[in-house]
Amino acid sequence: MKYIFSILILGIGIHLQAQNGAPWDLKTCVEYAIQHNISIQQADVQARLAKLQAQFASSNRLPTINGSTGAGLRLGRSIDPTTNGFSNTQFLFNNFGLNGGVQIFNAGKLRNNAEATNFSWLASETDKQTISNDISMSVATFYLQILSAIEQSEITKIQIQQTLEQLNATKKRVEVGVLPEINLLELETQLANDSSNYIGAISNVIQTKLSLKALLNLDAGTEFDVLVQPVEKIKIQPFTDLQPDYVFTIAEQNLPNVKAAGLRVSAAAKSVAAAKANFYPTLSFGYGLSSNFSNQFKYTSGFEMTGVSAISPASPFVTVNNSKYFVQSPTYTATSANRNWGNIWNGWGNKINDNFGQSLSFQLSIPIFNGGQSKITYQQAKLNYRSTELQQENIQRKLKQDIYAAYTNAIVALNKLNANQKAVTTAEKAYQFATKRYELGLLGTIELLNNQNNFLRAKVNFKSTQYEYVFRIKLLEFYKGVSLEL
Repeated sequence: MKYIFSILILGIGIHLQAQNGAPWDLKTCVEYAIQHNISIQQADVQARLAKLQAQFASSNRLPTINGSTGAGLRLGRSIDPTTNGFSNTQFLFNNFGLNGGVQIFNAGKLRNNAEATNFSWLASETDKQTISNDISMSVATFYLQILSAIEQSEITKIQIQQTLEQLNATKKRVEVGVLPEINLLELETQLANDSSNYIGAISNVIQTKLSLKALLNLDAGTEFDVLVQPVEKIKIQPFTDLQPDYVFTIAEQNLPNVKAAGLRVSAAAKSVAAAKANFYPTLSFGYGLSSNFSNQFKYTSGFEMTGVSAISPASPFVTVNNSKYFVQSPTYTATSANRNWGNIWNGWGNKINDNFGQSLSFQLSIPIFNGGQSKITYQQAKLNYRSTELQQENIQRKLKQDIYAAYTNAIVALNKLNANQKAVTTAEKAYQFATKRYELGLLGTIELLNNQNNFLRAKVNFKSTQYEYVFRIKLLEFYKGVSLEL
């Protein structure tokens, strides 16, 4: 007996430990999961990447403009950028440029590419919502499993109390010799089994909570408990409002995975148009501005006279008094000096202005032969379009099948619920009659325990089917667009 009570105390302690902290309702769990679940966060990152790709494709349609500048030192023989003549001296150069262009005609390739990537981005956004819906349904499943496990643990606790009451009453009757001692031993065995069932039920509650915490991306050591709500108080819609054709009509228009399939078909259609544009010419317009400056490090600082020119038969002459005098001119040698840093840049503005140039151009590109790549790309785009159409059709068919299956499962769950409810009623009456007969000594302990266990199983099965029925109805409500709340 001491061992049995130790097990009970341990189980109750585990249960109380699991119930520390403020309880969470289903709506809070769903909202928290959408904000913190890793799968949803990854889908959000993918959606942001798709948005950037859409922005990139759209920006390709805008004109481009790029600026450039450079400065440096030329040594040895090179071409002076301002005179286009060869120079064999050191000089400093500086240049500026501004150029760009825009495609005037490309058969709609850039526009269709931009629209295709935009549709793909919108599909990624709806994919994120699809994952959020899947996570929400998983949260609801675990949440209802926790409530069901808690209900079952309460049933097993009541079973323990009933067995204890029978044990105490039997013990008194054994002590006075009315019943044999084997009856007491059989009840003690039953109490041990009931205690084991209770510990298992509490463990099931804790394990299911751990699974829900993992889905919520909560640390396993975080205090967490759900708001316990009797299954009878959970609001559900009647079957008349959940007919499968009606639910499918609404789900087809609202569910994000169906929307994503349609968006991908639109994106594939635009990709086909973009691929077809590769067969047509493209016309581009370009423009540019440029200027440069250069200056040598040395400059002519003066001249020195080195003599006069030599006389030759071709030299000019003058005649004075019948005498011929040749004309000689003085010769000079230029002297040079190094410029300082400030003098090198003298005249920079004038040279930049003198060397300023502009350009405007048109370029026509005509595809003639590229190894059949344009044709293959176009065929691939058409096949991809057909593939996305088949995926859309498959998603719609699967959605209708899922809704009809959910409706059928809901009907089955309702029938099981009604059957189990009758089983509880009959098992309870049988247990009451067995208890009275046992008290009168007309029934053995084994028969009593069999009726008690049958009553326990009936109650557990009834609670299980209650939550199964609620889940089936909530699934249909979710397809219909109703938020997940209890």
